Amino acid sequence: MPRKIRELIHDLSAAGFYEIPGGGKGAHRKFTHARYAGAVTLSGQTGDDAKAYQEKQVRQAIERVKR
Repeated sequence: MPRKIRELIHDLSAAGFYEIPGGGKGAHRKFTHARYAGAVTLSGQTGDDAKAYQEKQVRQAIERVKR
């Protein structure tokens, strides 16, 4: 069962990522971290199911900043 966008946002926040103000349009949000080059972009409303590529991108970003 796919996770929800809100769960991915929670995981990113818990890992120290923060949302870039004005970083996305509509249902897009951009998150960054001091030790992560670039940004993680999540699209969709908070109650939507996350797509497999979004879950993978979030997982890889969190692993990268933990090193």
